[in-house]
Amino acid sequence: MLRTVVARVLRRSLQGSPWNNEELIREELFSVERLEQHAESLAVAQRVATTSRATRSLARRLADNHRVLLHAYREIARVIDTGQAITPAAEWLIDNFHVVEDQIHEIRDDLPRGYYRQLPKLADGPLAGYPRVFGLAWAFVAHTDSRFDPELLRRFVAAYQRVQPLTIGELWAVAITLRIVLVENMRRTAERIVRGRESRLRADLVANRLLGSDGGVSEPISDVLRDYENAPLPRTFTVQLVQRLREQDPRVTPALQWLDEHLAAQGTTAEEIVRNEHHRLGAMNVTVRNAITSMRLISAIDWTELFESMSTVDVVLRAKSQFAQMDFPTRDRYRRAIEEFSRGSQCTELEVAHAALRAAQDVRESSLRLADPGYYLIGAGRHRFGASLGFRAPLHGWIGRLSAGTGMRGYLASIAVFSALILSLALLLTAPLLGPWPLAVFALLGLIPATDAALALVNRGATNRLRAQVLPGLELRDGIPAHLRTLLVVPTMLTSRAGIAEQIERLEIHHLASADGDLRFALLSDWADAESESMPDDDALLGEARDGIARLNERYRPMAEGERFLLLHRRRVWNETQSKWIGWERKRGKLHELNRLLRGATDTTFVASRTRSPDVPTGVRYVITLDADTRIPHDTARRLVGKMAHPLNHARFDFACQRVVEGYAVLQPRVTPSLPIGREGSLFQHTFSSASGLDPYSAAVSDVYQDLLGEGSYAGKGIYDIDAFELALAGRVPENTILSHDLFEGIFARAGLASDVEVVEEFPVRYDVAALRHHRWARGDWQLLPWILGRASADLERSKRRIPLYSRWKMVDNLRRSVSPVACVAALIAGWTLPPPSALIWTAFIALTVTLPVLLPVFAVIAPQRSGISPRSHLRALRADLALALRQSALLITLLAHQAWLMADAIVRTLIRLCVTRRNLLEWVTAAQAALGCASIRSASTVRWPEAWRSRWSRRSSPRSCRSGTR
Repeated sequence: MLRTVVARVLRRSLQGSPWNNEELIREELFSVERLEQHAESLAVAQRVATTSRATRSLARRLADNHRVLLHAYREIARVIDTGQAITPAAEWLIDNFHVVEDQIHEIRDDLPRGYYRQLPKLADGPLAGYPRVFGLAWAFVAHTDSRFDPELLRRFVAAYQRVQPLTIGELWAVAITLRIVLVENMRRTAERIVRGRESRLRADLVANRLLGSDGGVSEPISDVLRDYENAPLPRTFTVQLVQRLREQDPRVTPALQWLDEHLAAQGTTAEEIVRNEHHRLGAMNVTVRNAITSMRLISAIDWTELFESMSTVDVVLRAKSQFAQMDFPTRDRYRRAIEEFSRGSQCTELEVAHAALRAAQDVRESSLRLADPGYYLIGAGRHRFGASLGFRAPLHGWIGRLSAGTGMRGYLASIAVFSALILSLALLLTAPLLGPWPLAVFALLGLIPATDAALALVNRGATNRLRAQVLPGLELRDGIPAHLRTLLVVPTMLTSRAGIAEQIERLEIHHLASADGDLRFALLSDWADAESESMPDDDALLGEARDGIARLNERYRPMAEGERFLLLHRRRVWNETQSKWIGWERKRGKLHELNRLLRGATDTTFVASRTRSPDVPTGVRYVITLDADTRIPHDTARRLVGKMAHPLNHARFDFACQRVVEGYAVLQPRVTPSLPIGREGSLFQHTFSSASGLDPYSAAVSDVYQDLLGEGSYAGKGIYDIDAFELALAGRVPENTILSHDLFEGIFARAGLASDVEVVEEFPVRYDVAALRHHRWARGDWQLLPWILGRASADLERSKRRIPLYSRWKMVDNLRRSVSPVACVAALIAGWTLPPPSALIWTAFIALTVTLPVLLPVFAVIAPQRSGISPRSHLRALRADLALALRQSALLITLLAHQAWLMADAIVRTLIRLCVTRRNLLEWVTAAQAALGCASIRSASTVRWPEAWRSRWSRRSSPRSCRSGTR
């Protein structure tokens, strides 16, 4: 009984399946107008399922199609190897099989299960349970004979949507489902080719028996054709048999007569069946050719442009907002937000879009941010807007919202919990029999290393759990407009003619890498520190720089208002704390005076040119600042300006808090270390020039801050809004107190991380140069101690109120990072006083905390992250990553003692200067100077490196290859 029921259900399922029909997906060819009419009638006829009925999978059929096509390919290849002829359709398949395989791989990558489940499914018909857009693609392929034309498809979809709008997900799935239907058609063609080949072989065998070919004896018709008496003759078999028997010996005439009688009984003739078969083969050749050509075209066209031309949501948003002026990632974020709101409410996507536009139009304040629909879709107004729609977030969405809701307190609590667990486990395994006081000492020594490990785990978990979102931006297709006029500046020092020539060349490269528009370029230069206000070679160096800028202005056409390239040079001023003549406040002073100069100030220290005072363009809104060793890829400047100009990123200054509280006054791009090239790289550079290398300031912690709090960390390279930047920092910093100003500026001006915009920074070739840089950074971080403690201002409560918790944590975290090597070495020394087993466990614990940040990324990719990767390729990549991580770990442990000494020197030196001497707080050596001489290592870190050590870490020590970034 049960077997009968199962068989009946299975039979009914198979009868309703579209895969039972072996005919090609080809119907009557329609004209454009007739195709549009068919789309409208199809939209009326197709009914979408309202309940979550069983969904039929296309992935299973796709896998079967791949198997059948691969078998056909191998069969055709075998026939070719034997020297036999094949049909034109078989030639198309054998020559273009790689195209078909590429389509199958793309379908698998672009149609994950979660996405497939979200597509609306048909309620009835032969395609019931399959996506509605799949039925749409099937109809298009059938009535165009597999010929893809983008404009024809656009009109077909537009006609369908006049009756029944498609969702955003369905429109994106049009390309995928077209590929699926074309692959299905190729499968049916391949099956016909293989079956036709088999039928012709059977016909040849029958003809050979009748004719007595190959030296055999002809057999009677009754014996040979007995099996075909009571069954219809296959077409291909019949045509091949007719062609073999015609014009043969009269003895076979009875066989032809038998064929004519049999075909007459089937209602046809030999001539008609031959003619129909030739017509069918010709049509199949056309279908295969169209399918292959369409696959190539589908892979070649810009589907984003075609999608947006078909999207009804795009039409609505473009009509009543700046949606068309935004870049594609921003438009895509808006659309994804609309999809999410629609799935979690009873509103259609068009209703959500209209609601967002109404909310933006109802704003009474003159705020571009509130008047943009993105404020309600992806911005701060999202939660209130969702509540107005009756939106209910899915379970996985609640996890992200909970993490974002707890914010920094939840982040710090997670770090504290993991630190306590890790430290408790280490103490339990190491010193279970110690008394209270020794246990307290080991707990204190192990706290910082345990926090390092906890931070690595929490940051990894946060980046995996929180979906990274790119900042919205404008497209600026025609370049940077005049009302967004931008100045790209490179702070530098005039120290030598070769260095000046290199900076002039890099400024030219920045220009060539930037799109057309209102973008100017300038060198912000100082002379080197000196014992007197002027030095003998000052004028010569300044003249060299001016001549280089003049040559650039002659080489490239001038701007509509003023010159394209500028040299803004400052004179030296006496600094009492340094007891030298220096550029006022170094890099911070350069940018501050530049901002004042751009706003009309005349009392800056910028010197006049040969004939006039410093001439700067008027109406400059943004400044892009780069280090001397920073390179920008093509269009980076335009993309940064576009992001700053987006309404959601406009800075809003809170006069009560005296800082930017919404939007951004500063945007920091992702900083990527340059890759070693050929012999210019050293072992040190090859090992550590990566995101998990020695440099903590380029690590992924800024990504965590941006994803969790909507605010990143400023590292001195990026773009800022002049007016908002100056307003946020006005009166913040007394003179001669801050060396590392970037993080401090990013706190009050609110820095955002533009993670999809990248700049490239040279990584130090030698360890001694990197050590100097870390020493300088650590001194700068500890100089922020008065602001951390809230004692930088006479008004203590007012100072504390201005710095929020997460900003204070950023500064504390930098101090923790500099203390970490010292704490690890102290913990190791203390652990070595324990008995050998306990000492070994404690040492392993400290070593693990040091190496965990570089080992975690390897652990995360042990399992393949995507399908379709061969085990050999995955193991090869995993082996390379593991080798690099182990090399980094070994060198980190090897250098730990020196890092501890270096950081201890920087900490003690800074505390003495802050609390006792109040001198040399602006001590600073450029990276280029450090790389050239390294003679200042003693003055910076009291360490002098042996020449043998230098040669071990550097294959080449030319000035050009040793330049590194400045902070």
